[in-house]
Amino acid sequence: MTLFRGGCLCGAVRYETTSNPLNQRVCHCRACQKVIGAAFNARVLMRIEHVAISGPTSTFHSSKTLERGFCSHCGSSIFSRRISAGVIGLTAGSLDEPSLFKPDMHFWVSSKQPWLIIADNLPQYAEGPPSLGYKP
Repeated sequence: MTLFRGGCLCGAVRYETTSNPLNQRVCHCRACQKVIGAAFNARVLMRIEHVAISGPTSTFHSSKTLERGFCSHCGSSIFSRRISAGVIGLTAGSLDEPSLFKPDMHFWVSSKQPWLIIADNLPQYAEGPPSLGYKP
């Protein structure tokens, strides 16, 4: 089991989990691009109950079922949480050791930035990934 720890830029928000990820994916949708402020959102998906978060977070709903969490002080994007599915996606950029991120696919590549070349030979899906019993 890998220890995933991370937090925000100012250090006010911290999280930790020792559970194995459900998956590790890269989303190229426009909502993720906007919330992350980059070409894609790389995230580690965990069960909510396996992640301990401390510090001042604020959230907003980017859709009916997905809320985004960020540090209330510095604004760093920390997570996306789908309570109805019991999952939370921790942003790879917020990991203390981002090299622990090992992606298994790319999705919403129909919204991928045209200058971005994906050369990692991982599966790619034009829109959402196939369902594995929960909603990504």
